[in-house]
Amino acid sequence: MQTETIIQTFVEYYEERGHRRVTGSTLLPPPGDPVLFTTSGMHPLTPYLEGRPHELGRRLVNVQRCLRTTDVDEVGDPTHLTVFEMLGTWSLGDYEGPQSLEWGYDLLTEGLGIDPGLLHATVFGGDEQVGPDQDSLRVWQERGVPVEHTVEDNWWSNGPVGPCGPDSEIFLWTGDTPPRSTPSGDERWVEVWNHVRMRHRRLPDGSLVPLPQRNVDTGLGLERLAGLLQGRRSVFECDVFTPWREQLPGLWHLDEPSLRLVSDHLRSAMVVVGDGVRPGNTGREYVLRRLMRRALTVLWRDDPTRRLGDLPGELYEHTRERFGQTPRGDDVRRVLLDEEDRFRRLLDRGRQVLSRPRFRGPLDEEDLHYLHDTHGLPRDLVLGLRPQGS
Repeated sequence: MQTETIIQTFVEYYEERGHRRVTGSTLLPPPGDPVLFTTSGMHPLTPYLEGRPHELGRRLVNVQRCLRTTDVDEVGDPTHLTVFEMLGTWSLGDYEGPQSLEWGYDLLTEGLGIDPGLLHATVFGGDEQVGPDQDSLRVWQERGVPVEHTVEDNWWSNGPVGPCGPDSEIFLWTGDTPPRSTPSGDERWVEVWNHVRMRHRRLPDGSLVPLPQRNVDTGLGLERLAGLLQGRRSVFECDVFTPWREQLPGLWHLDEPSLRLVSDHLRSAMVVVGDGVRPGNTGREYVLRRLMRRALTVLWRDDPTRRLGDLPGELYEHTRERFGQTPRGDDVRRVLLDEEDRFRRLLDRGRQVLSRPRFRGPLDEEDLHYLHDTHGLPRDLVLGLRPQGS
């Protein structure tokens, strides 16, 4: 099943059940949101989860592009991306968690054709503040889906304070053998969908108070689901990444983890630039710079002559069209090439500085601070050029 078909099936399923589609926002969160980027579909909807009436009603569905900096170091494995699209549904004080789980199970098994025997669920087992999620447990028992109880893994929050609540996660078996063990005990169980019963607000002192309404917030990673439904071994083999897998191997010889990282980071950089961010030294601008420099470091590790100018324009246009962005591919390309030149000059200067007698031995914290404050060489760059202890 192709990605666009998955989106259509998902949205239409919920529209038939009274949900109205919300237009997805850019990666830039609304004013006042403390996060650098939109990390989930619920971020733009936070005021409505806290009680403000939404103009489209109390049942919503959307497709939202997201960026998670917490996953950057995981990229290269089969399931993690930096920028991805999330399918989401919301009940703003309307139906409860069990209804959400029942619809989710029916969509996965009937609408998307997943074998029920390949599913496993986890539910919140309770702690000193909130009891176990018996309602979700009952749904899964009635459907014959095996369940694992956890605590920390099944409590969703948007940071140390704010809306939160117990969740139930749905996993799909990806092994070559019949399903075994549980999601916490076997990495071949891959999480595909999270259903949050968002009914609490955590205060700065750690206590919980009820939200004005009892909400349900669900999120499902589109590319991850597409890879699973298409029988691929990694998210990077789903149809979204087809242009990258067709173009990059003939351009640069990379092993599989490097191919995944370069594809992800350059694609993510294109999306971030398309949403109006430019490379810099702080905040979201630095996230963009870090993505680019990680990709370039991998590219230049084996061949320092590789250049982003060799990337075909097709990849820029495919990314722009995928995310519905307005900047032309040539405009995004120019930003990436300028940052590439800046990084190459910084590397050349860094090598010259680090060749001085003072830095020929192991580097200590004083050295790292000096290199940053005096020569503008960031710690990660220095350690990449000259590993500490050498």
